Amino acid sequence: MAKNPSTTPSENAPKKAKKPNSFQQMIQVFQMTRRSDPNVVWLMALAFLVLVGVSLLVGFLLDNWVTGLIIGIMLGLLGAVLLLSRRAERAAFAQIEGQPGAAGAALSTLRRGWIIEEQPVAMNPRTQDLVFRAVGRPGVVLVTEGPASRVRQLVDGERKRLARILPNVPIHVVESGRDEGQTPIDKVAKALQKLKPELTKVEVQAVNKRLASLGTRLPIPKGIDPTRVRPDRRAMRGR
Repeated sequence: MAKNPSTTPSENAPKKAKKPNSFQQMIQVFQMTRRSDPNVVWLMALAFLVLVGVSLLVGFLLDNWVTGLIIGIMLGLLGAVLLLSRRAERAAFAQIEGQPGAAGAALSTLRRGWIIEEQPVAMNPRTQDLVFRAVGRPGVVLVTEGPASRVRQLVDGERKRLARILPNVPIHVVESGRDEGQTPIDKVAKALQKLKPELTKVEVQAVNKRLASLGTRLPIPKGIDPTRVRPDRRAMRGR
């Protein structure tokens, strides 16, 4: 009786999916952006042509149009990519806006120097209003999610609690949303970055350790998983 050919474990093991290269990532970002922003194609083409035209004109004036054309193409491609990055950021935030945990997702795009609490530090289970927290050189920042009139009591309670624990640390509040006086989701990170630094890096770490020792993590109501609501970071970086 013939024996079946044996198979090695490596043959049976599932193959690992290859990570997309930079060009493939760019294509994915472009496709995602075009779905929500069809005008991005024409805007990128316009940016490319304008930069090439200006560079070519300068080349003619300097009697070296070939160099001007080469530089113009490179500048045009760079300008188109930068424009795609901006439009992709808008598209990524548009996808998460209105979802529970969107404010926490906006905080995740902050650059170095900030310590972000991924889970909300205060919430209203009935209305699903949330308060997220970030610690940085400006102090402690509370970012709310919910209608301004409804979330104010929730954030005021958290701010008073922090004031008792950290009496000498500045506490700021940024209300995210579309109501009057609130900050749109796509501008939350910029609002925090504009705050004036008042703590040293050592003090930031000390404040974070103090908060971590309190064990402020809360149970998440059904239907809310802020850690899953995340904008596409590749889209944010344009790659």
